[in-house]
Amino acid sequence: MVSSRRHLPLIAFAFVALLGFVSRGNAAEPGVDAKAKQVWQLLDYVAVDYGGAVANGAVLKASEYAEMQEFAAAAERQMGELPRGDASANLQKQVTQLRQAIADKADPTAVAQLAHGLAGEVLKAYPFPIAPAQAPDLRRGAQLFQAQCAACHGPQGHGDGPVAATLDPKPTALSEHLRARERSLFALHQVISNGVNGTAMASFGALPEEDRWALAFFVGTLPYAAADTSAGATLWQTSAKAREAMSGLDALTQTSEHALAERLGAESARPVMAYLRANPQALAANKPGGTSIAKAKLAESVVAVQAGDRAMATKLALSAYLDGFEPVEPALATRDRPLFEKIEAGMVAYRAKVANGTVGDVQASAQALQGLLNDAEKALAPSDNDAAAAFIGALTILLREGLEALLVVVAMVAFLKKAERQDVLVYVHAGWIAALAAGGVTWAVATYMVSVSGASRELTEGFSSLFAAVVLLGVGMWMHQKSVAGRWQVYLKEKMSSALTKRAAWFLFSLAFIAVYREVFETVLFYAALWTEGNGWPLLGGLVAGMAVLGVVAAVLLRTSARLPIGKFFAASSLLVAVLAVVLAGKGIAGLQEAGWIHTSPVAFPRIDILGIRPTWQTLLAQLTVLLVVLIAFMVNTRSSEAPAPKRA
Repeated sequence: MVSSRRHLPLIAFAFVALLGFVSRGNAAEPGVDAKAKQVWQLLDYVAVDYGGAVANGAVLKASEYAEMQEFAAAAERQMGELPRGDASANLQKQVTQLRQAIADKADPTAVAQLAHGLAGEVLKAYPFPIAPAQAPDLRRGAQLFQAQCAACHGPQGHGDGPVAATLDPKPTALSEHLRARERSLFALHQVISNGVNGTAMASFGALPEEDRWALAFFVGTLPYAAADTSAGATLWQTSAKAREAMSGLDALTQTSEHALAERLGAESARPVMAYLRANPQALAANKPGGTSIAKAKLAESVVAVQAGDRAMATKLALSAYLDGFEPVEPALATRDRPLFEKIEAGMVAYRAKVANGTVGDVQASAQALQGLLNDAEKALAPSDNDAAAAFIGALTILLREGLEALLVVVAMVAFLKKAERQDVLVYVHAGWIAALAAGGVTWAVATYMVSVSGASRELTEGFSSLFAAVVLLGVGMWMHQKSVAGRWQVYLKEKMSSALTKRAAWFLFSLAFIAVYREVFETVLFYAALWTEGNGWPLLGGLVAGMAVLGVVAAVLLRTSARLPIGKFFAASSLLVAVLAVVLAGKGIAGLQEAGWIHTSPVAFPRIDILGIRPTWQTLLAQLTVLLVVLIAFMVNTRSSEAPAPKRA
C-alpha cells in the first residue's frame, strides 16, 4: 500500500509534479474540496517526511529535499487557486513562510509544526469531510489489506511481500512505529484514495468510501502490539484526560500519535492510539460521533453551494441538523445549554445563508458552525461528572416537557369536576394514560427496532403542537365566553347535562392524548439519546424525581382550582389555555421549520423556550396571529356580555 516515493532526478520529478498538480489538460476542474484536500495532503507529506531530508541545517538526501521544495511550491500554487475568503491572505502568508523555511533548511520540528498548523487552518477555511460517518469495520479492512496490499507490504505490513523485491523504491514497512506515529488516519485515507506519485502505490479511489476508511483504520493498527491495545483499553476506561483528548471520530482521524503525545505524554499516547484505532466504536458509540456527521454534511453543503447547487446544499444542511446534531441535542442541552442554543441558531442562520446568501456568507457561516461543533465535542466528552449530568438532565427534561401537558390535562380535569361530569372525566384519564402507554411503545421501537429519524420527530412534534394549539384556542375562547356576565351559571344549570355528548367526550380524549403524547414522544427520544452505559441509575433517578415534582404540581393545581369560585375558575382557565395555544403555535412552526417544511427567516429577537418563542419571522408571526385571535375573541365576548341577556321562557 503506502510506499516511499521514488527519488527521481529533479527535472523528471518536476515534470511529474507538473502533470499531477498543475496541468488540467482535458480533465475536469476538480471541486473546491478536492483542491483543499490536495493542499492538505501536500502539507502532511512535508510535515512527516521533511525530517528525512534535512537535519541540523544540512541536506541528508538531495532527492527527498527536492521533493519537499516541490511539494511546498505546489501547495503555495494550489492555495492561490482556492476561492478567496477572509482567511486567504493569512493562509497564503503561512504557505510562503513554509516554503521559505524549507529553502532555509530550517529545523524539522519547526517545519512539521508549521505544516501541520497550516493544514489545520486549510481545513477550517475550506471544510471537507475528514471522518467516516460511522465506525469502520476493521475486519473488512483486514480482508482488503490481504487481498490488495499484502503482495507488496507483506501479510503483517513489514514491507516484505512477495513482489516487494521487484519494486524500486521498496514498499513502506507499515508496521514501523517511528514513522507511523507521525501520520494520521486521514493522511492514510488520502494516500489510499489518491495513491503516491512516482511509486508503485496506486490510487484505490475506485473502492467505496467505507472500504477506504476500513483499510485506513486497519493499516493504522499495524504499528501497534496487542499489549499496546490492552493497555489503551484500561487507560480509556479510567482516564478522563484521555477521553477528553479524543472526543470523536473526526478527532481520531485527524490526530497523529505524535500530536496526541503533546496532550497526554508519550507513555499514554501510544496505548490510547492503539486502542482507539483498533476499536473506533468506542468513539462512535459516544455522542460526539453525531457532530462528526453534522460537520461532514456541512462541508458537503458548502461544496454544493460553490458548485451552484443550492437545492442539494439545502438538503445537506437539513441533514447536518437532523441526522448529525439533533441526536446529540439532549446531552448537549444538559451539559451546556447556551452552546446548544448557539448551534441551533447557527444551523437556522446557515440554512438562510444557503437560500439567499453569497458563497462567502455561506463559507463564513459554516466555518463558525464548525467551530461551535468542535466545542460541542469537547462538552460531550465523557467526564467524571456524567452521573450528575444524567440525573439533572433527566429531571429538567421531564419537568420542561411534562409541564405543558400537565397544565392541559389539569385544566380539563378541573373543569369536568366543577361541572360534576364524572362520566366524561374517565375519557380524559383514558387519554393521558393511553399516551403514556404509547410513549412506552415508542421507546421500545426507537431502542430495539428502528431509529426514529430527526425529520419524523420534528414533523410529529410540529403537527401535534399545531393541532393542540388550534383545539386549545377554541377551548379558551369558549371558556372565556362562559366566564363573563355570569353566563357560566346559565350554562351549568341548563346546558351541561346535554352539552357533553359522546362525540365531545371522545374529543376530550383526543386532546388529552395528543397533548400528553407529543411531550412523551420528545421526552422518550431525549432519554434514549441520553442513555449510555453506566448512567442508567442516575437517569432513572432523575425520571422518578421529575415525576414526583409533577405529581406535587398537579395536586396543588387541582386543590387550588377546587377552591376558586366557578366564575374565576373559568376566567383563569381560559387565560391558561390561551397562553398554551400561543406557546404551542410557536413550537409547532419551529418543528416544521427544523424538518424543512417551512422556510426559516432569522430575526434579531430573544429566544424564550418556555414560551415557545424562536427568533424567526415565521414562528413570531404565527404566535402573533394566535395572540390577536385570542384578544379579538376576548373583546367580542366582553362586549357581547354587556348586552342584555335574552329572556328565557
